[in-house]
Amino acid sequence: METACANAPRFSPGMILATAGVQALIESSSFEPLPYLLRHLNGDWGDICPEDWEENQSALANGNRLLSVYHVTPELTLWIITERDRSVTTMLLPDEY
Repeated sequence: METACANAPRFSPGMILATAGVQALIESSSFEPLPYLLRHLNGDWGDICPEDWEENQSALANGNRLLSVYHVTPELTLWIITERDRSVTTMLLPDEY
């Protein structure tokens, strides 16, 4: 009998992309996005309002877009968006939207 891994993603992220701003932070070694990506994939939507949290929970079943927001530091906020068709997940800074 197969058992599900406790940390298995709740959905397929598709292709994972980082915008230029996130990529610059990674390359300068000032930011590691993997923990936030894993939170997103596991359904921890971060710092969003209760209504958006519920919208994401519904989107897992009905295939709508998923949005997570993480306040990494007072100066750094990361958004992660998975498209409704689950073809792409993008990590971006709010001013890159």
